[in-house]
Amino acid sequence: SEKCMLRHFSSIGFWGLVNNAGISTFGETGWLPMEKYEKFADVNLLGSIRTTLAFLPLLRKYKGRIVFMSSIIAYFALGNGIYSMTKAAIEKFCDALRLEMKKFGVRVCIIQPGNYAPSTKIQPPVSAEQIWNELSEEEKSVYSKEYVQERANFFNNILSEGSTNSNEVVDAMVDALMSPAPKARYMVAKLKEKALVFVCALFPTVVMDSVLSYGLSK
Repeated sequence: SEKCMLRHFSSIGFWGLVNNAGISTFGETGWLPMEKYEKFADVNLLGSIRTTLAFLPLLRKYKGRIVFMSSIIAYFALGNGIYSMTKAAIEKFCDALRLEMKKFGVRVCIIQPGNYAPSTKIQPPVSAEQIWNELSEEEKSVYSKEYVQERANFFNNILSEGSTNSNEVVDAMVDALMSPAPKARYMVAKLKEKALVFVCALFPTVVMDSVLSYGLSK
């Protein structure tokens, strides 16, 4: 139970918590049922919050570290808006928590990996056939099977281009836990991915939308 766990760690000390749980999927907004939105919010967002609240007394007591696994996808979405939504939400939760924990000496760090799909297997290749079969009649009347196939091919191509060198992300997590002066954010991504984040974060929305629309059309 939670009380037993807290009692156990109270006697031996508790230094760091890493919130790494996450699931991913693909699909445009109307393709996904409400149950899927609820599941993703429950795992990716509320799961991390539940764990954080459970360990907060010990983290304050031992001036520990809390590390959250976010993603560069918190800044933009390319066919996985549901995943992007949860990562953007966890970033804001962390921003509030980081400021609140400062007075207790607790550090809060966010890891923002780029595309590491081949090494983490968080998102297997998507099947256009399966997506089409699961669409409601309303969605099938709006989208063609060819469009779904085109989007699936686009997304699978992005997945295949991901890095297999996942130790870069692990190194960032270790630094967040062990460094005397950890960063608030660790962006572990390719230069192209960092450039896209830069555009999304600093340029007007109309520029961001133009860049993403161009990318989606390719």
